[in-house]
Amino acid sequence: MGDEASARSIEPRAWQTVLEHVERQLVDGSLAPGDRLPGERALSAALGVGRSSVREALRVLEVLGLIRTHAGSGPNAGAIIIATPGGAMSALMRLQVAASGFPVADIVRTRLVLEASVAGDLADAQAGHEASTRPDLSAADRLLDAMDSPELEPPEFLALDAAFHLALAEASGNQVITATMAGLRSGIEGYALAGLERLGDWDATSARLRREHRGIVEAIKAADAATARARIHHHISGYYAEISPEPVPKEAATTC
Repeated sequence: MGDEASARSIEPRAWQTVLEHVERQLVDGSLAPGDRLPGERALSAALGVGRSSVREALRVLEVLGLIRTHAGSGPNAGAIIIATPGGAMSALMRLQVAASGFPVADIVRTRLVLEASVAGDLADAQAGHEASTRPDLSAADRLLDAMDSPELEPPEFLALDAAFHLALAEASGNQVITATMAGLRSGIEGYALAGLERLGDWDATSARLRREHRGIVEAIKAADAATARARIHHHISGYYAEISPEPVPKEAATTC
C-alpha cells in the first residue's frame, strides 16, 4: 500500500486547497459579489487538484451562502459570488481547515448532539404535512445509492458517507447546523480515514454502515423521530467505537 494508501488518504481533503484559495481572494478583495469564479477545469488546472475536489469546495461555499451555482454552459453557468465572508461566516470558513486538528472525541460529541437533532427534526417534519412541504431527502437518497457501488475504495466511500450526513443537515433547512456540519466535514473525514487501519473487515463494516444509513432515512420517512435519533446516535458512536481505543464520550452517551 505505502505511497498509494497515503495518496488516497490525502485526496479527499484536496478541496480545502480550493476553499482556501477562494477565501483569500474574497478577503483581499480580488473577488467581490457579482464576480464569477473560473470554471471547474480552470480551477482544477490552476490549483493542481481534481475536478471532484473543485466541485466539493464549491458545494461547501454554496452551503455557506457565499456563492450560487448554475448548471449548463451558457453565460450564466458556473459560480457567482453573492456574499463576502465577514464575522461569523469567516470564522466558519476557517473552521473548515481547523477541524482536522480538533480532538476526535470533541468532533464525535458535537456530531451526536447536532445530528440527533437533525434526524429528529426531519422526522417530525414528515408528520402532518403535505408531501410538497416535506423535507427534500432526494440528495441523501442519491448518496445512499452511490454508496452501494462495489467499486468504491474505502476513502471514496467515506467521502460519500460524509456527504450523506451533510445532505441530511441541508434537508433540515437549519442554516447554522448546516454550516457547522460543513465546517466539521474535514475533521469527520479525517478521523474516519485515520481509523481504517483499525478495521478488521472493511467489507463487513461498509455493509453495516450502508444498512444503518438506510435505517436512519427509513425512520425519518416514517416520521419516527425517536427511532431516527436513536439510529443516528448508534451509527455515529458505533463507528467511533470500532476505530478508536477511547470510549465513546460520556456526554454523547446521554444524547438520546
